Amino acid sequence: MPVPEVGPALPDGPGDKEVPAPGGARRTSPRDIALMLTAATSTQVGAAWGSHAFGAIGPAGVVAVRQLVASAVLLPLTRPDVRRLNRGQWMRVLWLAAMFAGMNLGLYAAVERIGLGLAVTLEFLGPLAVALLGSRSVRDLALAVVAAVGVYVLVLPGPSSDLLGVAFGLAAAACWGGYILANRSVGAALPGVQGTALATAVSATAYLPVLVWLSLTDRFTTAAFGFAVVAGVLSTVVPYTLDLLVLRRVPAGVFGIAMSAHPVLAALVGMVLLGQLLALHEWAGMALIVAANAVTMSGLGRRRG
Repeated sequence: MPVPEVGPALPDGPGDKEVPAPGGARRTSPRDIALMLTAATSTQVGAAWGSHAFGAIGPAGVVAVRQLVASAVLLPLTRPDVRRLNRGQWMRVLWLAAMFAGMNLGLYAAVERIGLGLAVTLEFLGPLAVALLGSRSVRDLALAVVAAVGVYVLVLPGPSSDLLGVAFGLAAAACWGGYILANRSVGAALPGVQGTALATAVSATAYLPVLVWLSLTDRFTTAAFGFAVVAGVLSTVVPYTLDLLVLRRVPAGVFGIAMSAHPVLAALVGMVLLGQLLALHEWAGMALIVAANAVTMSGLGRRRG
């Protein structure tokens, strides 16, 4: 996910996006709904294709290539003037880069161990937590409990559970939450998407040793590199472009609800493209988490409107 993973993962209107229209300002058109679902589907299909490269270059290798693809797209578009940045701005960019890198690595490491649907659902707890932690209402506390129950039902911890995979998913969630907060900070300090572009470039630079090591050990096959590039295009370039289009018009609550489709789409894509079938309890846990997010984000949109 996000540039989410850039875009699919930004329910709180961080600085690299256009601020969504107020909740009741205008009706959401079928075209905008189609664009949001296309962006979400592209994100998950890209992650599925990227997983085909795990055997050769591992999750870190796929993330490294993704970061290069993202920076290759964003830097020419934004052309940030790095000479004019002060120390405070650079610190915010570095924070965003760290969260971005950790979010994607945690997600892909989780996908490798527990599958796409479960990994994306656990990662989705990040933006949900950010939305809920800012409130002390009984309603939001109840939604947090629903989400917690959903996680338990989803995982059903036991001797056969892949707890390391679950931990990777939760680490991705924590980084996603940090990414949203960092994006707000960067958006307040730098115009447009310059901060996001710089953070992507910094993250890609940090992953260069991974690319060098993979090259020196002859693990970079043509197929693995191709799968990773496809992941970068489908999970970064396509959703980023589509989200920029819809966020100019779509209310925040509607965008947040549309984002709730990501776990479901991830499960369906994992089932169709990767043969990853979910158990009944996993679908039930996912439904609870998705419902908690949808209700939370719809309420957020109404409050902003």
